[in-house]
Amino acid sequence: QLQAYGGGLVQAGGSLRLSCAASGRTFSTCTMGWFRQAPGKEREFVAVISGSGIRTYYADSVKGRFTISRDNAKNTVYLQMNSLKPEDTAVYYCAADDRGLITIALYEYVYWGQGTLVTVSS
Repeated sequence: QLQAYGGGLVQAGGSLRLSCAASGRTFSTCTMGWFRQAPGKEREFVAVISGSGIRTYYADSVKGRFTISRDNAKNTVYLQMNSLKPEDTAVYYCAADDRGLITIALYEYVYWGQGTLVTVSS
């Protein structure tokens, strides 16, 4: 089970940190991803991190502004979002894959959180 939180309203140029708490004993072996869905658009990949935290990968649209990290002792993955833009407005979802794949494909992820809304005002 995944629980995402930390969304809110922020002005353009501001920052937010999203968190995703996971239950279960195999968190450290799971690849964790963040995805987002803007109004009227399809859900898209944002960032992914390997189970160890060593490997990360970002969508071009957020590279250099967002940072994904994890604390396996707390069963939590984070998404630090800086220099936010109005086009970052979306519901953000965390997802997990327990096969250890490093993938940006939505269909590879079996477990999904409920989403947290991020609104960036101009």
